[in-house]
Amino acid sequence: MKPTWYFDLISPFAHLALPRVLALGEVELVPIVFGAVLSHWGQLGPAEIGPKRIQTYRQTQFAADQAGIPMRYPPRHPFRSLDALRLLTALRGERAAVQAAFAFVWGEGRDPHEEFAALRARLPAVTDEALDAAKAELRAATEAAIAAGVFGVPTLAVGAELFWGADAMPMAEAYLADPALFTRGEMARLATLPAGIERRRG
Repeated sequence: MKPTWYFDLISPFAHLALPRVLALGEVELVPIVFGAVLSHWGQLGPAEIGPKRIQTYRQTQFAADQAGIPMRYPPRHPFRSLDALRLLTALRGERAAVQAAFAFVWGEGRDPHEEFAALRARLPAVTDEALDAAKAELRAATEAAIAAGVFGVPTLAVGAELFWGADAMPMAEAYLADPALFTRGEMARLATLPAGIERRRG
């Protein structure tokens, strides 16, 4: 079964996960709009919660340094990633294009909105017509991801199973090696664990 990786360039965790995702071999790379996902589920992103913001930045930079992954935050974060996502959508999530886009944003620390022309020049040529058509395609991909249960980025989907975040990659790799992983012992019990206290919303 061919895994699907849902991502938004805005996510430093996606940058951290990308090498392990690509190491899996044949994976469908699908850009989606993180903001729309958050809105659907009624959540805030890590950078939208004051104290969590600097913790997220330090955690991801530390993890990149430890793993030897080149990483430099762009001049501002969060940044507008929509145009870049449309560009990658028009390119059908082509592997080399996705790698180049992440290297541009997170390897070189460049803003994909402020420097969109430079990013576009770095990737294979896309017509304005194809870029415009990608608006609806990106929206549809985001809606399909939400319908599949995706609530954050990056998320690796292996069939109906979702693996959220860079730190879920070891578990995803284990599941790919052993698809019965979640059917035994405590893993099996977790699927039937009832909710205890639920906070009121709104």
